[in-house]
Parts: sequence; structure tokens; C-alpha cells
Amino acid sequence: MRAPGQCRLYGILDLGYVYVNDAARIASRMLEGGVDILQLRAKGRPAGEILDIAGALLSMTAEAGVPLILNDFPELVAPSHASGAHIGQDDGSIARARRLAGEGSLIGRSTHSLEQAVAAQQEGADYIGFGPLFATPTKPDYAPIGLDMIRRVHELVRLPIFCIGGVKLENLEQVVAAGAARVVIVSGILKADDIVTYSRNAKKILLTHAGG
Repeated sequence: MRAPGQCRLYGILDLGYVYVNDAARIASRMLEGGVDILQLRAKGRPAGEILDIAGALLSMTAEAGVPLILNDFPELVAPSHASGAHIGQDDGSIARARRLAGEGSLIGRSTHSLEQAVAAQQEGADYIGFGPLFATPTKPDYAPIGLDMIRRVHELVRLPIFCIGGVKLENLEQVVAAGAARVVIVSGILKADDIVTYSRNAKKILLTHAGG
């Protein structure tokens, strides 16, 4: 299974964009396109349904060597056999999430400022999301932070940093030029006419132009 530091393209299977009965097919296309980490985001869904969906994805992610991350719900990591959980600023401590998820689980944290990014590192997160860089419907309550802090956060934080928020193929070279080495793409992938080609093109930019 790839470690976060070995990953470049983080894809989110967001059930706000994808029908549940189409989730496995979309995930398969994302993996074929080269997504390095796959997160299941199932806001407002009951635990049983999340476990069912995660179970349908697990064989695919395991075969691809791709970590399966649950958005929130660290308590479902062990029963789902997922690789870890991703939590927000209001979801408790990293230590609590790790206790719930189980020993050896990956715990990622969303951060929206340099201060939050440094704090997540100090707390022991395995990786962070940093953003939103641009306005995005996925995070409507957060003001975009722009590209100016990307180089600085990489100076301050030694964890794998996945820049997120409005990142798409059209602006990816701009994001990479600002200092990003890893990104999260949500709607760009999920709404693409050809998910495989879109993901491959994004991965190519990251591998060709991004730093370490």
C-alpha cells in the first residue's frame, strides 16, 4: 500500500456528485486513471451504508495498492478495513481519531491556514489537506486562500501536503508552479467526460512538473 509521501493525485469519491449505485464504477475509473489515494466522502449517510460502499471499493483499492480513506468516521475504519480517516478542524484531535481508527491507520487533517497546518503536524497527522486554494462548492463556508502560501506551508510542514479546493486540470500547472507537489481534485475528476484520461493528464502534470 502506498504511503502518503509516495502519492501525488488524491481523488475523492464524493457521494454529493456520484450516485451510490454508480460509486464502484466511478472508483474503478479513477483508479485506472492513476489516482494514488481514494477517499470516500459520504456526508449524512448512515454508518451501515458507508460500510457497504467501502466494502465494495476495498478489493479494487487493495489490488491497486491505493489507500482507501474515509472522510470523517474514524470509528468505521477498522470494521470497513479502510486504510484510515480524514478529519476536519471540528472533528476532534488526531489522537482521538487514531484511537478510534486503530493502530497503523492513516489520519489526515484538513487545514485552512499556516497555523492550522503547523498544528496538524505537531498533533501527529500523517498528511494534511491545505486549502481551499480557490472558491469551491465542496467547501462553501471557507474563503479561498489563494496560491501565495503554498511555498511557505511546504517550508513549515514536513508532512505530505495535498493542496485542495477548486483544483482542476485547467489550473493545475498554475498550482504546481506556485509550489504544490500533491493535489486533491474532486469535481474536476467526477464531472469529467472521460475520468480515466482526465486523471492521467493530471497525474502527468504532477509527475512532470511538481517538486518532491
